[in-house]
Amino acid sequence: MFKREVKSIGELLRRNLRQQGLETPLLQRRLIAAWPEVVGERVAAYSSELYIRNQTLFVTITNPALRSDLRLRRTELVRKLNESVGGQVIADLHF
Repeated sequence: MFKREVKSIGELLRRNLRQQGLETPLLQRRLIAAWPEVVGERVAAYSSELYIRNQTLFVTITNPALRSDLRLRRTELVRKLNESVGGQVIADLHF
């Protein structure tokens, strides 16, 4: 009799995505999609041009007062965004 190694479908998919180099881009897309949920719809209405480069999320904020407030909450937002996707995707946030 031989032993089988039983794995969940989720684990197999994660391993396959990692092997093909698609795990990080997928997590980055999820993080950008989570932006309105994490910051709220009002803040998201003033946000545009979200993109990630070198583990930094760049966001254009059209309201200067809101931009200043978000800069003060930068570390909290980084933590919440990473928690929303379940991994360390970004290390910094730039407005």
